[in-house]
Amino acid sequence: MGAQWKTKIKETTAAAKGRIFTKLAKELMVAARAGADLDMNSKLRMVVEQAKKASMPKDTIERAIKKGAGLLDEGVTYEKVVYEGFAPHRVPVIVECLTDNVNRTVTNIRMLFRKGQLGTSGSVAWDFDHLGMIEASPQTPGADPETAAIEAGASDLEAGENGVTLFYTAPADLDAVARALPAHGFTVHSAQLGYRPKNPVTLGDAERAEVEAFLEAVDADDDVQNVYVGLAG
Repeated sequence: MGAQWKTKIKETTAAAKGRIFTKLAKELMVAARAGADLDMNSKLRMVVEQAKKASMPKDTIERAIKKGAGLLDEGVTYEKVVYEGFAPHRVPVIVECLTDNVNRTVTNIRMLFRKGQLGTSGSVAWDFDHLGMIEASPQTPGADPETAAIEAGASDLEAGENGVTLFYTAPADLDAVARALPAHGFTVHSAQLGYRPKNPVTLGDAERAEVEAFLEAVDADDDVQNVYVGLAG
């Protein structure tokens, strides 16, 4: 985690990969409500890129888009709900869900937060910045992240894991910056709106392990799309 804005769970099993595809399919369906044309729908275009990088089958991507755009008879309507609260040791957490049954989701979230504390809307959001977030890595030798950030229009950046740079943008600039970065020597791996902690909490190893176990349990819920946490290091 550390500089990352969401929990990073190592996905090694077929079941775990299926869970990723399910989450991506929901994102595709929700984004496709604004239209199935990628050139006219920047949000859908970004989710499609994420799905491709996750090796999601092309026909699965196309079917999810058609369902979301109302081009198929079958269809499920997903609603976005956001929960705020604290993990163990008062670590602030924001949980984004996409659900077709809010009652089921809130019941599950309440159960998951028994080891923490579920808050009300706004209880921890003040301690995060809502930003565009782009993961990208150099595709050409000597590509400089700081120069790329300035030229592409990013507002900030920080080093991530395995040579990845995290570029931050104003929410309205996310798509433009993501499309500009390749011209400055960077391959974009993901681009989304999310939450960056303002005052991440520092914990010892034992306490950190407890928080990470809590976050993994939350992230594993079928309705949970993203988990943002104010945890340092």
